[in-house]
Amino acid sequence: MRNIIVEAEVSLDGVIGGESPDFWAQVFEYHGEDVLDYLKNLLFTPDALLMGRKTYESFAQVWPSRNGEEADRINSMPKYVASRSLKEPLGWNATLMEGDIAKEIGKLKEEPGRDLLQYGVGELTQTMLQHGLVDEMRLVVFPFVFGRGQRVFENFDTTSLKLLDTKTFSTGAIALHYRPRQE
Repeated sequence: MRNIIVEAEVSLDGVIGGESPDFWAQVFEYHGEDVLDYLKNLLFTPDALLMGRKTYESFAQVWPSRNGEEADRINSMPKYVASRSLKEPLGWNATLMEGDIAKEIGKLKEEPGRDLLQYGVGELTQTMLQHGLVDEMRLVVFPFVFGRGQRVFENFDTTSLKLLDTKTFSTGAIALHYRPRQE
């Protein structure tokens, strides 16, 4: 069975950037060589991406115009997009998931292949957590306080996590690996 890994980059006060260029400018200041290697290794672990509508729309605006090994990888990967408002056909090697999203993702987990990766945390993550579909949460916490914006687990149900691993980077960022505890 394939694992689902959720990855998010957050500030020390738990803000996730969304579409804020100011947030991402701060994050990128801490993208030292070891952080970039970590993120690259994560990108090459799965063979498909899971996305909500917002992530799909923002990534599809940026990644197709980029060049390089990481861009080639992300552009060529199959993408499964959960949305109530998007309509087929989707571009950028993406398939729209409709209806019972938890059931559809459960089917994807049972298919042969490598892991599935979701970038960012949002409504799709909450749905997957509620249905016990997330195998690992990887949060890269950066040493700055942003002070405004959506928090990483804002409006989520209570979820207990078990710490699996930590990694400290040269820039002061920390990767935290958790497994959701199944109650």
